[in-house]
Amino acid sequence: MDIQLKRGLLDVCVLAAIKNEDSYGYKIIKDMKPYIELSESTLYTILKRLENANMLTVHKAEHGGRLRKYYRITPEGLQRIEEFKADWSEILSIYKFVTKEEKGDD
Repeated sequence: MDIQLKRGLLDVCVLAAIKNEDSYGYKIIKDMKPYIELSESTLYTILKRLENANMLTVHKAEHGGRLRKYYRITPEGLQRIEEFKADWSEILSIYKFVTKEEKGDD
């Protein structure tokens, strides 16, 4: 898969994982696991990229005597999800075109 396409898909997946509630690294990986395998190193690279793009914010809170980083989606992150959903119908249309069976080749 094209690396840029995969990067964009993973970014949207991470945003979707935190869309409804703040979350932290391990939980994000756990929530995504039924759909896609993601390593911790890949996740934290994505989270940093999304933070730099103002699509999420980070805050720390104590949990079990340790500080944990929680991630919250921003309006820009929510907008990115909406853009992805709008783009997806075009992507599906392209996929159908590329995978259609040839007609009239008898």
